[in-house]
Amino acid sequence: ESIARITHPSSSSSSQSDCNKVPFKMKVILLLLLTTTTILQTSASSSPYHYIPPTTTSTTPSFYSTSLSSTLSTKWSHAHSLALLEQTVEDYNAEIVATAPDAISSISKRRLIVLPLDDKFDPPMGMFSHGHVQTGDKMSLPKLFWQAIVKSGAEVPWLFEVTRVEGITSPRVPNTPTSTHTTNKNPPSLINKVVGGAIDFRSPSNYIFLPHWMITSLSLRPFDVVDVSLKTNTPPGSAVKLRPHSSQFTKIQNHRAVLETELRHYSALVKGSTIPFDYLGKRYYFDVVELRSAPRGEKVDMAKVQDCDIAAEFVKAKDLLGKKKKKSDDDDE
Repeated sequence: ESIARITHPSSSSSSQSDCNKVPFKMKVILLLLLTTTTILQTSASSSPYHYIPPTTTSTTPSFYSTSLSSTLSTKWSHAHSLALLEQTVEDYNAEIVATAPDAISSISKRRLIVLPLDDKFDPPMGMFSHGHVQTGDKMSLPKLFWQAIVKSGAEVPWLFEVTRVEGITSPRVPNTPTSTHTTNKNPPSLINKVVGGAIDFRSPSNYIFLPHWMITSLSLRPFDVVDVSLKTNTPPGSAVKLRPHSSQFTKIQNHRAVLETELRHYSALVKGSTIPFDYLGKRYYFDVVELRSAPRGEKVDMAKVQDCDIAAEFVKAKDLLGKKKKKSDDDDE
C-alpha cells in the first residue's frame, strides 16, 4: 500500500509541486553541493594531471535537470578539473625552482599544459614565420623561457625539447590528419620527444602551444601535460634522409628546391618524427628516417638544421612501399 501511494499520480504531482516551492537560490546551492560531491569523488580516483573534459550528462536529481542546472553543472565541473590540473602543474614547477642548483636551472625547465597552436599565432606579413604556423617547428612558450635564454647566453638557434612524461601524460590516442587537403593518410611514428624553436613567448605561465604535427607525433590531447626544457647541446646536422608519404611530391619538377626552402622553417629535426610542408595549396608529410651530425657524420636522434650545411636525401615514398612485393605475389599466381 505504501508503494502504491508513492507511485500514485496525485502523490507524484504533490511531490513535484513541493520541489517547485524550493527557492531558486536554494536550488542553485543544492546543485553546486551535489556537483562538488560528484567531482571530488571522481578526482579522488583519478590523476590530477589528467584533465576531465566537461560532459552533457547530468547526475543531478530530475527536478534540478533544467537547462540552467545542466549548464551550471558542466561549467562547475570544467572549472574544477582545470583548476586542479593547473594547481598540480604549478606545484611541480615550484618544486623545480626550490630544488634547482642555480638560477639558470630554475628557469630552464617547466612542466606545461598543451594546447594547439592555431592561425591566431601567425606573425604579421613580412616576418619569417608568417604563413608557417603549422609547417614549421615553432611553439608559443611562457616568457620565463626568454629569461632563460638571456641569462644562459644560449646561442641561436634557440631550441626547446618537449617530452612526454612517463606515467603522467595521458595514454596515446589514435592520430588522424588535421587538414582535409593533406596527403597524410598514415599514422605518424610514435615518439617521446620533439625539438623546436619559439614563435613567441606570450603563452600563460603554465601552458605551451604546439603545432598540430608535434601534437600528432607525440600523440597528445589538448590539456595533456609535458616537460619542456631549453636545449643547448643539440649537435649540428650534416645529412638527413626523408621519406615522403606521397610519391606525388617527388614528381614536382623542382621538388629539391621546394624542400630546401621549406626546411628553413625547421630549427632542428628528430628521428622518427613526421613533418609537413605546403606547396601550391597541398600539404605533404615526410618521415625523418635518419639524421647524421657534423663534422663526423655520426648517426644521431636529433640534430640542428638551421644555419647548417645539411644534405637532404629522399628514400622510397611511403605510398609505394609494399607495391613491388604485391606485384611479385600476383605474378607468382
